[in-house]
Order: sequence, then structure tokens, then C-alpha cells
Amino acid sequence: MATDRDYEKFSWKLVFLLFTVLIISGCQQGDKTGGQGGKMSNSVMPAEGEDAFIDITAPAGINFKHTIGDHHLSNLVESVGGGAAFFDYDQDGYLDLYLVNGNHNNELSDQEDELDYLPVNELYRNLGDGSFEETTRQAKVGDDGYGMGVTIGDFDNDGYPDIYVSNYGPNKLFRNKGDGTFEDVSTKTGVAGNETSVGAVWFDYDNDGHLDLYVGNYIKFDPEYEYYYAPDGFPGPMAYDGQPDRLYHNNGDGSFEDVTEELGLFNPEGRAMGVGSADYNNDGWMDIYVANDHMVNYLYENQGGKGFKDVGVATGTAFNQVGEATISMSVDFADFNGDGLLDLFVSDDGYCSLFANQGDNIFSEMSYHAGIAQASGQHVGWATAFMDFDNDGDKDIFKVNGELKHLYGQEDQLFENVEVEKFNDISVESGPHFQQEKVSRGACFGDYDNDGDIDVYIVNLDDYGILLRNDRGNRNNWLILHLKGTESSRDAIGVRVKVTANGVTQIDQKKGGCGYLSQNDPRLHFGLGDAEMVEKIEILWPAGNEQVLENVNVNQIMVIEEE
Repeated sequence: MATDRDYEKFSWKLVFLLFTVLIISGCQQGDKTGGQGGKMSNSVMPAEGEDAFIDITAPAGINFKHTIGDHHLSNLVESVGGGAAFFDYDQDGYLDLYLVNGNHNNELSDQEDELDYLPVNELYRNLGDGSFEETTRQAKVGDDGYGMGVTIGDFDNDGYPDIYVSNYGPNKLFRNKGDGTFEDVSTKTGVAGNETSVGAVWFDYDNDGHLDLYVGNYIKFDPEYEYYYAPDGFPGPMAYDGQPDRLYHNNGDGSFEDVTEELGLFNPEGRAMGVGSADYNNDGWMDIYVANDHMVNYLYENQGGKGFKDVGVATGTAFNQVGEATISMSVDFADFNGDGLLDLFVSDDGYCSLFANQGDNIFSEMSYHAGIAQASGQHVGWATAFMDFDNDGDKDIFKVNGELKHLYGQEDQLFENVEVEKFNDISVESGPHFQQEKVSRGACFGDYDNDGDIDVYIVNLDDYGILLRNDRGNRNNWLILHLKGTESSRDAIGVRVKVTANGVTQIDQKKGGCGYLSQNDPRLHFGLGDAEMVEKIEILWPAGNEQVLENVNVNQIMVIEEE
């Protein structure tokens, strides 16, 4: 007959068993199993604080870990890293998140370092309450190639954004079916390629209402090449032949045509990293900037949709301030000094380059004058973005950093625009994140929680990514514009906007990919300071249509269709 002592022993054994099951279950939850789906965390979301940015990765339910496919960094391709994209794939009004992963690859990875799981790219659906749910498998976008970059564009004008993934090897184009799932149309559309693709950008180069695709290719990797300076860890980019980039023209029938050579863009020695597109000279045609590794950068001026001309040297944007061809990573466009012209910021392994557009196809490099060069010199810059983090009406710069050839971390940086052409490095005072040392690569920027300020997701090389919530920006007023084309492409990439509030005019242009390997919020964001009304919004659509709205309320996300 059982005694009270026997029941007591049994009760303690039961408690121990349940505790063990919970521990094992918790550990398994963090395992990477190739996109199983589901919300990853029930942590409590922290309240807003005084820091500019706060890490909310865990409570937001994101558990993405990037892999290089090896247990140690062993070659140049592995060092490239992965990208990220903010986009609204289900059109519910909230930004979702697509993250690009590496994988074990027989040409790149040590054979004895075979991974014990299958890494894939991951898709996280924004639930609208500050958290995400992983939907990779359900959406059918878990590509298991050796991924690098991602760019988003509605290539078939059906109102749902599609995903293009740049890989080592064939690339992927996932067409959004509008029902929460995607289909792989890479081969039948003609944009798969078979190179080492890194950055890519969607844009309508001929203004025909259909998005075209520019793909930046890197190096022709030779796994047998072993001659290098030992402290570097592995051979650098100049040890390999470059690869030509590709421009694919959208035929409007679901297919693309490679028009690289006929439009003057064939350059077999290019080593592209970041790629961006914007109309830098205000002539109504989208131009292309290519940030190359260890060589001159390209600025391709659009010749009225009929060809391109490299004007990098002539405009002063091919080299840094001392005439060097740097290890360039990313590019972004914005009017940081308020003169109505789009400027450029190019990150690299040194002082970076801030190119101020002077008009008449001339730029002035002013990273030292602006206070950026000295602060950047001890870091290797990767993803960057112009962003008005504090909504005061001018463009600041966020820059993520990480060592080139070793898994050594570096702190990220935030530069505040404090005068017309001056920036202050305010990283140390902007939150604990800026004191962490990570090997960062791609990053995307956008208002994921629709509270009016710009948040950040950062992909860290061979490590877990980080979602940073902006806790300071919406103390000032703001306006977000979601623009939809009708005669222009549905995405309205290339649309130019002027916003005037309190007598101050800001300009911006919708871009189909900038920064490093990544894509930002497709909506245009304007910080308005203490302005209580937007006096005028002036819109110039790519198709040439002009639209004006007056006396618009602040602090709203406004949907505008082309008229």
C-alpha cells in the first residue's frame, strides 16, 4: 500500500519530469530546422525608453541565424554575407521581413564541416502587434541556395510584391500569387543567371510601366586558388576575375530579355557589391550606381531609356576624396543638405564617401568636411542608409560595420545631421546596441510598427540578426506616403516627391533597392519636426503625370494612387 512518503516522492519525480520536458522543448524551439514556421517567442515587448534604438528581436518573435556554411570563415564569397528586406507581401498594411541565408556549398565549404541542419532563407509575417510569425514553408520561399542579396519589386503589376534573391549560382525570382504563397519563376522568366550575384535593383529604365532588373555580379570564384598573404586568412578580390553585371528588360508578358551589351553596360571586369538606382540629374530617367570591390565605382547615366554611359570619373563619384578606388560596399541616395538634388553616400573599408550633388553632373566628396571620415576610419562599413531617425526634417546616416576577412565584431554607427553639411557621431549615446561588436553585413530600414519612425533589421555574418525599434523618432511629427502607380509601374519606383511643411521643402524618390544586399520600406518617409500641417505634396510620376495635394494632416500613412 502506498504511503504519504511514496506520493511525495512521486510528486517530486513528476515535477522534475515536467521541468525537464520544458527545458528540452525550449532548447528545440531555438534549433534551426529550415523554416518550420510559427511564432518564436512569447517574451514581453519592452516599453519605449530614452534610447534612440532598442533591441526587440526576441520579443518580436524573430529567430533568424545567418550561416556561412562553414564552421570558420574560409573564403571571399563566404565573407559577403546576407541581406534583408522590409516589404508587405500580403498587403495588410504592415511590413513583413525576408532574410537571406548562406548554406553548405561543395565549392565554398570545407567538406568535413557539413552542417547538421538545412539553412534556408526565411520569411516573417508582421502580425500588426509588434511581433512576427515565421511563414517560410507556408509561403514557399525557403530557398536553400547560397544566398546573398534580396530586392523586391512587383514585376507583373498585379499589386503584390515579388522577391528576387541573388545567389552564388542560379538566382531566384519568386512571384507573389496574392494568396500568401509564391512560385519560383526564375527559369521561365529568364533571370536566373549562374554567376556570383550580390546586389540587385528593380527600376523602370525605359519608363514603359514595367520594372526592369539590374543584377550586380562579383567574382569568378576559383576554389583551387590558394596564394595569399597568410594574415588575411584567404585570397582577396583581386585574386579572381570579375564578372559582368546584367540588365534584364521586362517584356511585359512575364519574361525578361538580357540587354546588357546592347545598352552599353557590359563590363567583364566589374566586381559589384552594392547597387542602387535613382535619377541623380533630374532628367526623368533612372540612373545606376555600382559600388565595386577594390576598383573604380560606376555611375551609369541613363541616355533616355536607349542606353547608358559610365560618367563615374567625369562626375567625381568613381573614387574617394584622395582619388583611391576603395573596397566599396553600399550606396544610397538622398538630399541630405536640402538643396533639391539627390546626393550619394558610399560605404567602404575606410573613410567612406559622401558625394554632394552640385548640379551640372558634378559631385563634391565631403566625408571629411562633414565629420564622417574620421569616425568611420577605424571601421569597415557595409549596409548604410540615409534616414531621418529623429523626424526633425533632415537625413541622418545609419552605418553597420564588421571586419572584412575575420569574424571580428565592430560597433555600428549613427550619424546625426546637425547642420546643412555636418554630421555628429552620436552612436555611444543612442543605446546599448551601439556598444556591441557584431560582424554586420546587410540591413533594411523601415517603419515596421507603423508608429511614424524608422526601425532597423541587421543581418550579422554567421550569427543571429537584430531588430532595432526606434524609440525616439515619433516624438516629432511625420508623414509616410504609400504610392501606387497606374500608368507608371504599380510599385511606382522612380516617383519623385516634394513635401513642403513650415515653409521647408524636402524631396525624395522611391528606389527599388539600395544599401547593401537589401531593400528598405517601399513607402516614403518624411520627418516634419513640429510642423502641424503639410502645406503641399507635389508628385511627379515616372510616366510624366503630375499630382498636387494641399493642406494634408501630419502623423498619418497616406495611400496615393496615380491620377
